[in-house]
Amino acid sequence: MVRGGLILFCVALVAPSLAMAETMSFGDASALIAASCGADIVANCRGVNLDSARLKECLSRNQDVISPACKDNYLKAFDAIQKRIAARMTVANACAHEIVKVCAGTTKETSKSIPCLTTANGVSARCQQAIGDAGYR
Repeated sequence: MVRGGLILFCVALVAPSLAMAETMSFGDASALIAASCGADIVANCRGVNLDSARLKECLSRNQDVISPACKDNYLKAFDAIQKRIAARMTVANACAHEIVKVCAGTTKETSKSIPCLTTANGVSARCQQAIGDAGYR
């Protein structure tokens, strides 16, 4: 009984961190890069525009001289940013019916329907999942 309780306790501790890893916000990803790679960016990527593609390329190019913490975290952070961008792009497809029928909007202006979608009743589970993955909740 104690062993089963211990296993459930460990799963309860790990489950939220796994969920957070999939839905890392832009701010959290940027903070992870800044904390892990700030000194490496200053030392090795001075003058590089701070957009994700150029910064990722610079860190990859200088991988032999960056810190172990930066090596461990920068790909994870950039991957989280790309996943969040992709999730935001899928909201229009996943919520097309709700945008038109529930919120009286158009899929060309999905961002205007987000406040309605997050509060309306009758939004499908697929649409709610897309909104959550995109970070609108």
